[in-house]
Amino acid sequence: MKVYAVGGAVRDELLGLPVKDRDYVVVGAGPEEMVRLGFKPVGKDFPVFLHPQTHEEYALARTERKTGRGYHGFAFHAAPDVTLEQDLTRRDLTINAIARDERGAIIDPFNGAADLKAGVLRHVSPAFAEDPVRILRVARFAARYGFAIAPETQALMRNMVKEGEADALVAERVWQEVALGLMEKKPSRMFEALRECGALDRVMPEIDALFTSGEQGVETLHALDAAVQAGASLEARFAVLARSLDPIAVEALADRLRAPAACRDLALLAARHANLIADAAGLDAEVLLELLNTTDVWRRPERFAELMTAALVDEPEAGAARARLERALRAAVAVDAGKIAQAAANPDEIRGRINAARLEAVRRALDAN
Repeated sequence: MKVYAVGGAVRDELLGLPVKDRDYVVVGAGPEEMVRLGFKPVGKDFPVFLHPQTHEEYALARTERKTGRGYHGFAFHAAPDVTLEQDLTRRDLTINAIARDERGAIIDPFNGAADLKAGVLRHVSPAFAEDPVRILRVARFAARYGFAIAPETQALMRNMVKEGEADALVAERVWQEVALGLMEKKPSRMFEALRECGALDRVMPEIDALFTSGEQGVETLHALDAAVQAGASLEARFAVLARSLDPIAVEALADRLRAPAACRDLALLAARHANLIADAAGLDAEVLLELLNTTDVWRRPERFAELMTAALVDEPEAGAARARLERALRAAVAVDAGKIAQAAANPDEIRGRINAARLEAVRRALDAN
């Protein structure tokens, strides 16, 4: 029985990056021996075990065989006679097919270390084409590391899309990869990579359409990278991605990806109000108050802050727009709505009186600056 560190941990160590999770491959053992040594079985599709002390994942070396379309259509074989190289062969990219033995020696049968040094994402074998999720992963790694995609891998991804493999992707898995990609260092690279191989039109046609309508696609990608510099949340970054779309297209996109409600809601607000927020420096009190009312800032102030981020990340006049909005908001929030409600003789008058008081407060605050 031999144990090897594999995958992301080895890759990131070679890049000099911090390692978050460590995964291991076990060669020469079966499930019974792992259990006897105190490991806890957790794998549903293939034998994966948790170490009794560290709780890190140890998987038995395995091979796999394609049995159907999509990423569920695989049969796995894990046995003591499966070699380390056989296990590494099934991996997606050469940079993820590097192992380190217990003495620290590197095992690199596919020259992944050289590709790391050159900054290249290259598939390990033709078996790459059997799993369409790998298209998304390559695009995400491009966003994380800024690496180029090898021409032969780009051609393989393009052919996978042509053959309909990308159509077998399920919404939950697409969203998982898109969400991770949005949080990488250069998310624009993910969408560029997906578009270059034709996959963007299959998984997010609404976003792909932005590239055929003038400069909107390029502007969206620029704004996504600006959102990284602003430290924007996932919800805000998804809103940046969707803000140039028609609200109906945003709903279609969110439905297709099964995006979380918080992402969907903020993206819809951005599609409806981002342009107005960008112009806030020149808006009068009435328009500003209507914007605050429409976005329900009174109950969701934190969401409005995210909306401003999504709308202003790449705006040259962002500072002036944000300052005017925040000044208007502070003035409106300072109005004692409860006191006005108590003083109203007719319940039907409450909303109008509160709105009038807020408008007057906003006017005074804007006139004072």
